[in-house]
Amino acid sequence: MSSSTIAGQSESVRADSLVTKRATLGVFARRGSARVFGAVAAVAVVGRIVVGDSGRGDLVVILATAIAIGPVEWVIHRFLLHADEQAWTSRRLGTGDGHRRHHIYPPELDWLLLAGSDATIFISAFGVLTALWTLPLAAVLDASGVGMFLTGWAGAAIALLHYEWVHLLVHTRYRCRTPYYRRLARNHRLHHFRNERYWLGVTTNSGDRLLRTYPLAKGDVPLSETARTLGG
Repeated sequence: MSSSTIAGQSESVRADSLVTKRATLGVFARRGSARVFGAVAAVAVVGRIVVGDSGRGDLVVILATAIAIGPVEWVIHRFLLHADEQAWTSRRLGTGDGHRRHHIYPPELDWLLLAGSDATIFISAFGVLTALWTLPLAAVLDASGVGMFLTGWAGAAIALLHYEWVHLLVHTRYRCRTPYYRRLARNHRLHHFRNERYWLGVTTNSGDRLLRTYPLAKGDVPLSETARTLGG
């Protein structure tokens, strides 16, 4: 996910100038998306504690959210961020322009991470979507509708916060220590520099595996001439 520059958002530092996780975390904490998603996650968690009456409904929501992360990332990446310039989403929502610039200039923070205003719109949209599925589910399970909504919205905010963090981290010079995150970093580099139609997941590749965009080896897909431009 990426965004256009807004006042006060631009930093002179580039992702590829960051070498340590600590330095990366310092930059991340100052970005609008981290602050918005972090604040919403905190408010939703506190709100859920205040509402009380937690139970199996919350567990169902947490499980459903965890399962949905991969496919949701895939759909957003494929149909919003990689949308053709003439697509409705690109013309009306501008979802593809910033991401196209991100592929051209991968280390630039203003295209790599969401601006605070865009993050606010994103988490608000996820709040509406969360309400649309958690409230009916709560009625079926005879559970707290407000509680299940807050659990789901907190999960969405945490997932988006994690997405932004991983996306930044894999574009820095820091080398992840765990096999899982090393694999994510490798796959994201392949997405940028091998073929933009594959390896669409950022925090998980479950969507790629499900939708058959996760090659067994990088040589199984051709080197794309449009990986850096998305056809632009």
